[in-house]
Amino acid sequence: MTQSASTLQITTPTDREIVMTREFDAPRDLVFEAWTNPEHVRNWWGMRNATMLVCEGDVRPGGSWRYVTTGQDGEEVPFTGVYQEVAPPDRLVYTETYDVEPFNLGEPAVNTVTFTEDQGRTLMTCSTQYPTKEVRDFVLSTGMEVGAAESYDRLAEHLKTLA
Repeated sequence: MTQSASTLQITTPTDREIVMTREFDAPRDLVFEAWTNPEHVRNWWGMRNATMLVCEGDVRPGGSWRYVTTGQDGEEVPFTGVYQEVAPPDRLVYTETYDVEPFNLGEPAVNTVTFTEDQGRTLMTCSTQYPTKEVRDFVLSTGMEVGAAESYDRLAEHLKTLA
C-alpha cells in the first residue's frame, strides 16, 4: 500500500509497520528542534480544528512525553510515550500509546524517526512498528493519513516562521 496526502508519503513495508516520509524546506537542526520542543510542538501537532490541551516532553532516554488535543466532537485525544533513543539532530526512537482503554492496555507502538539533510532541506522518515498486524490495520482504518498530513503541513508552516 502506498498513499500520498499533500507531500506526505505513506507505505506499509511489513505487516506491522507504517512508514511516513515528508520533506521540509528547513535544515534538520531546526526540524529536530520543532519536532521535540513542546513550545514548537503545540503549534503543529494535531488537526487544525483541534485545541492542544497538554504538550509535555522530557526529551532524553527514559523521559516521557504526553500530548492531549480535543477531537472534532470535543473529546480529549491523549497520546503518551517514552523516549528510548535521542540522537540530535539525526534520530529519535520512542514509544507511542493512544492513552484510552482498550488501546492503552497492550504493547505500545515504537516510532523511529530519522532526519536527513540535503542542501538545507530535511527528509523526515517515521517508521512505526505496531505490536500486531491487527493494530496496524486498525490504525490505517482510522484515516490517520489525513491527520498526519495535516500535522506535517502545519509543521512545514511553523518551520517557515522559525527560519
